[in-house]
Amino acid sequence: MSTTRFLSAAEAAALVRDSDVVAVSGNGAGMTSAEVIFKAIEERFLETGHPRDLTLVHSLGLGDRGAMGTNRFAHEGMLRKVIAAHFTWSAKIQQLIREEKIEAYCLPGGVIQHLLREIGAGRPGLFTHSGLGTFVDPRQQGGRCNERSREEVVELLQIDGKDVLRYKPFAVNVGIIRGTYADTNGNLSPEEEAIDLDIHSIALAAHNSGGVVLAQARQLVEPGSLHPRHVRVPGILIDAVVEDPQQELFYGVGYEPSIGGSRRAHLGALAAGVPEKLERRIVARRAAMELREGVSLNFGFGIPGGIFGVIAEQGNADRLWMSVEQGTHNGRMLDGRLFGASRNTDAIVPSVEQFDFYSGGGIDITFLGMGEADAEGNVNVSHLGGNLIGPGGFIEIAQNAKKVVFCGTFDAQGSQLQWAGGRLSIVQPGKVHKFVRQVERITFAASYARGTGQEVLYITERAVFRLAEEELELIEVAPGIDIERDILPFMDFHPAVRSVGLMPVEVFAD
Repeated sequence: MSTTRFLSAAEAAALVRDSDVVAVSGNGAGMTSAEVIFKAIEERFLETGHPRDLTLVHSLGLGDRGAMGTNRFAHEGMLRKVIAAHFTWSAKIQQLIREEKIEAYCLPGGVIQHLLREIGAGRPGLFTHSGLGTFVDPRQQGGRCNERSREEVVELLQIDGKDVLRYKPFAVNVGIIRGTYADTNGNLSPEEEAIDLDIHSIALAAHNSGGVVLAQARQLVEPGSLHPRHVRVPGILIDAVVEDPQQELFYGVGYEPSIGGSRRAHLGALAAGVPEKLERRIVARRAAMELREGVSLNFGFGIPGGIFGVIAEQGNADRLWMSVEQGTHNGRMLDGRLFGASRNTDAIVPSVEQFDFYSGGGIDITFLGMGEADAEGNVNVSHLGGNLIGPGGFIEIAQNAKKVVFCGTFDAQGSQLQWAGGRLSIVQPGKVHKFVRQVERITFAASYARGTGQEVLYITERAVFRLAEEELELIEVAPGIDIERDILPFMDFHPAVRSVGLMPVEVFAD
């Protein structure tokens, strides 16, 4: 017999109490985001001052950099603590962290998803190698992101003589998830969503912690009308369902069968474009030269997204196997705020399972962004300019892929380039050096990579470096670039310079 209730958003919001730990699902611009429930919780707080002192937990970033997604919780007094992997989409939470108004713990995205699963299973935390040597390692910052954050959420152990991190469990009082359909027994299907993400892990953690699970669905249907294979969260785990007939696939975007996986569209007119900006186009095309047919490929958020356009330009997508952390495999992958979704995908798996695949070494080559790199080869994408960005799935991916290709501009803020006569010229250098003596935080640990024998490249628009035994080594420069004039003065350290070749001229073409 089902005990699931069917409530208005306001009634569901009333179930959230002061000091609750609230785990929410969502990604990017509204994917699997239970927006009407978030809005109702926010409205209740603004009207009554409750619920207050919440702990917000989420694995990937969600919001619109304005009012939506996790921004709904970003009110002083409403939020006491956040445990998350990505913050770009919530400038308001970033501000609360900078101003020391809330505690903030930043952990890898896959770690948070797996930890929720372990909490739901009643196990003593998550034991993993993911995060060793990075800012989440307790020998460094232990995931703490401001002075107010003093809790030890992770500890270092040794198992069979090897270092292992244990991420500590906690009770989840409220889980908020979303699907497309819910039947009147409470069974939830995300069958037309762009991704499944971690909705089952969240429901499991909240239910088995003695908490409540609130689900949002676009439509209620009769029992037996959902295919059992489409039900991702059974009704026994769900306490309340809120129906939202206006639910969108993304913010401002209706449901699209080719993204949800129910239809395959003809995509000839929807080809991804090669990046227009010269530096992004160069980086994407040079990085694409590292593609290998038949291997497992992963792509990160940001500049690596431009590689999708190069793949479309070259027409070789059917000879590659591509995936992203949100759980999609192959298809025409989307970029920007829709990163994580794909048209005509071959498979959509829960991202918890995708991270299992990644953590175990399933990626042959990954293409990731690069905020800054240092003399040892460490990379930082999580803490830039005093602002907490967060790694998302970067740490598990970068740490466990067999080959890592970092993609980024050589410098930042004001750089101007020109390609003419077969030569690249630096019209104006950027104000900010990205190759620094020591990164602000370690998101990719070069020492760990050397220990596992990873092959690592750092591709920019004017130079390519590799991770050598003790330092970065310069291995390629763009035609027209002079090392003494255009490279070394704009680095805070000198890389090894042994045998330097030229970047292929075809990557610079208009």
